[in-house]
This record gives sequence, structure tokens and C-alpha cells, in this order.
Amino acid sequence: QLQLVESGGGWVQAGGSLRLSCAASGRTLFSYAMGWFRQAPGKERELVAAISWSGGSTYYANSVKGRFTISRDNTKDAASLKMDSLKPEDTAVYYCAAVYTTAAWGTALAQANFNYWGQGTQVTVSS
Repeated sequence: QLQLVESGGGWVQAGGSLRLSCAASGRTLFSYAMGWFRQAPGKERELVAAISWSGGSTYYANSVKGRFTISRDNTKDAASLKMDSLKPEDTAVYYCAAVYTTAAWGTALAQANFNYWGQGTQVTVSS
């Protein structure tokens, strides 16, 4: 069973940066597409960024495009989300997710049925 654990959340002032990490155990991440989701209080969970199994394709929500960067290292069974120019509206619990697929590419990553989830890490951006 694939297990995911996030780390790196915290508090930062607007304009600052944070890097979230996701470590996998139980199975190798090879052949899994990865995604980062977030959920703010009173709002639905939304996909922030996703990356294909090989790292060759990425997807970003419009709200984070140009500010966030998703990456992965299959040799270490890990993924990360670098967040720059953070805004108060980025405040949320961030979740790492995975789905076993090599077919999700480009915008199809946004439609992938992610079915493995981490426990989440809080990110708070103050104005």
C-alpha cells in the first residue's frame, strides 16, 4: 500500500516562499502521477499542481501559475512543491496525492482520479 507523508508547511508573510515535500513509502512512485491539492476553510479541495509519472509533463491551476513549481525525484520516491510569491489566499491545508497511471499528460493530469493521499500540512500566509 502506497503511503504519502507531507512536510514543510508553516507560517510565512505574504511575498515569501515555502517548499512542501512529499515522501512515499510502501511502493515506488514510478508509474504514479503526483498532485498537490489544497483546501481552505469553507472551500472545496482544489488541485494546485500535478506532474506526470516521468516528470515530463506538468499542470498548474491558473491561480498559482508562475508562482508554484512542482517537481519529483523518482530515485528518492519523493515529490515537492516550491511556492513563491505567496499570497494570503494561498492559506490552506495542502495535500500530496498520487494515482497509478502513465497515461495522464498535460491537461489530462487535472482529470486524473487521485486515490492515494497524505495527511496534509498547513500553510498560513499572513498579509
